[in-house]
Amino acid sequence: MKKYIYSVLLCLPFFTMAQTLDRTKSPAPAKAPLIQVASPVKFTLANGLQVFVVKNTKLPKVTATLALDVDGFKEGDKAGLADMSGQLLKRGTATKSKAELDEAVEFLGGSLSTSSQSASVSSLKNNFTKLMELMAEVILHPALNVDELEKVRKQTISGIESSKDDADAISNNVMKKLVYGAYHAFGEITTTTTVKAIKVEDVKNFIKTYWIPNNAYLVFVGDIDPANAKVLAEKNFGTWAKGSFTQPIYDKPAIPATTYVAIVDRPASVQSVVSIATTVNLTKGSPNDIPSNVMNNILGGGFSGRLFANLREKHGFTYGAYSSIAPSKQIGMFSAESSVRNEKTDSSIQEILNELNIIRNTKVGDTELSRMKNYLAGGFARSLESPNTIANFALSIAVNHLPADYYQKYLTNLAAVDAQKVQEVATALLNPAKMHIIIVGNAKQIAAGLEKYGPVKYFDIEGNEVAAPTEVKADASLTPAALMEKAIAAVGSKEALDNVKDIQLKGTANLMGQSLEMQKTIVMPGNSVSTMSMGGMAVIRQAVVEGKYSVAQQGQQAPITDDLKETLDESSYLVPEQLYLAKGYGLKIVGAEKVDGKDAIDVEVTTPSKKVSHRFYDAKTFLLVKTSRSEEVPGRGTATQQQYYTGYKVVNGVQISSEMLMDMGQMKINIKYTDIKINQGLKTTDLK
Repeated sequence: MKKYIYSVLLCLPFFTMAQTLDRTKSPAPAKAPLIQVASPVKFTLANGLQVFVVKNTKLPKVTATLALDVDGFKEGDKAGLADMSGQLLKRGTATKSKAELDEAVEFLGGSLSTSSQSASVSSLKNNFTKLMELMAEVILHPALNVDELEKVRKQTISGIESSKDDADAISNNVMKKLVYGAYHAFGEITTTTTVKAIKVEDVKNFIKTYWIPNNAYLVFVGDIDPANAKVLAEKNFGTWAKGSFTQPIYDKPAIPATTYVAIVDRPASVQSVVSIATTVNLTKGSPNDIPSNVMNNILGGGFSGRLFANLREKHGFTYGAYSSIAPSKQIGMFSAESSVRNEKTDSSIQEILNELNIIRNTKVGDTELSRMKNYLAGGFARSLESPNTIANFALSIAVNHLPADYYQKYLTNLAAVDAQKVQEVATALLNPAKMHIIIVGNAKQIAAGLEKYGPVKYFDIEGNEVAAPTEVKADASLTPAALMEKAIAAVGSKEALDNVKDIQLKGTANLMGQSLEMQKTIVMPGNSVSTMSMGGMAVIRQAVVEGKYSVAQQGQQAPITDDLKETLDESSYLVPEQLYLAKGYGLKIVGAEKVDGKDAIDVEVTTPSKKVSHRFYDAKTFLLVKTSRSEEVPGRGTATQQQYYTGYKVVNGVQISSEMLMDMGQMKINIKYTDIKINQGLKTTDLK
């Protein structure tokens, strides 16, 4: 009996708990733990070089990184010097040419990289000692060769020229110049002019000024004992002479008195790159550091951000919309960005500003806040699995002068962020009434109505203020038919065109760094074959021969629609304008705009199947300079393809464009025909 009573008593507490437990509510979260973040072994060489060692034996591999503690570089009329100096470091030493250095690194099965303020090597443990010697040679005895500088200069200028056609790159350059100011270290733009001004002596002075041991950290990560790391550090960098260096202090950029709109006119754009930005008084480790990160991630930190949900999911203006907030030693920066359809530029700006006001004026909900804090906590926890994290934490604490327990208390401080604090940092850091709104896009299509956000100003691609673009108007007396005749005559006289029986163009197409062979052959009247090949294998082939149409992509035949037939018919004419007049295409002059800086007449062309495209003709020469066509793509909105025609050459009395750029937004194809022949006696049988 006693045993029975004892058993019942044991069950009572559990029975009572089951009766009182409310399963409709989630259990309260546990108190955020203090994280035990391992500390690297630290020591300092006599010359001031601080060394961190993080031992990890999971793989027989070691990485060493030497990092400078510099908060930006003031370069003035030689902007680009820091980056070019970093590139030049690994292009040979006092005893090795670039080729010999590359071969030595490759022989060791390792890697060596340098930048404006860091150098890094990595290899298997057995080869690491020799690789460290190479890194020391690169840093302490660089060749800084004039010929290699010219190669770096050429590559840098090539990159600058390429970025002139990249709306995102243009937006980034103009944004930092306007937000920070042209004379701030963070606002300088590297241009062709500044790069051409850089000399070897400038590079030598840069290295001498900034690459000094008493302003640097050497970090080892991997399968290496601290004692061995100390031997390597002393052996390779112990003789590195100290230098004199004072951290630069920059004037704080002025926040605009009122929000204004900065437009970079880019007539070729079918989308607008919209950025809304401002500087923020935010440093790493400050009271607003972690709360601002929570706030920004809720606003636009990723797919779950409010900007993404609004501009993409709700309104379908864009593929994505994001925001970022970056603390800095001196002045941080906030930006919200998206690439949107031209016709939705105004609406997108309004929605971004709406979201900024909402997060300032309304407390975030508990569920949304909890979800975001859990996401950030999970990312932090996962990062601890990497030994590089320990090294990065130690470096961040040293460089940013953070409390030693900053990362140990990270989860505790993250958990303490509440809705009130999120609203407070949004109010303190984000003021929609005093921001820069930067838009890179077609001013003709987007500018109307933007003045409601503030004064509208215009800038070039280097962030220099310019006059508003003047409206280009077509000659009112010019009829579409007359314009077609002028376009035909611009290509060649009637006699010259009648004399063309066949034409063949051969060249190359550059697509995302890949070079492909291009060939187009036309046999009059109405027969053509175009192929894009790689290594002799046709990637794309499209043809119309004796009334038969075919399009194949990597051997797979595409269905032939009326629209596709019309496209192939156009390709079979040397001068498609002849087809438009002969077949009664709909033609309408709808305006004019600048194409590559020159006035061009915009003609709307409607095919028999009611497909609409636009052709732009130089207002003086009447040569075709651009075509444009837009269509709705299911699930993707409107897609626009533009093609630019340049490099006209006269062959047998006929003007032919030898260079074309096909612009499909994210993808661009540069075509260059180097071999153009007319009247080789080709027949339709040669096309099959």
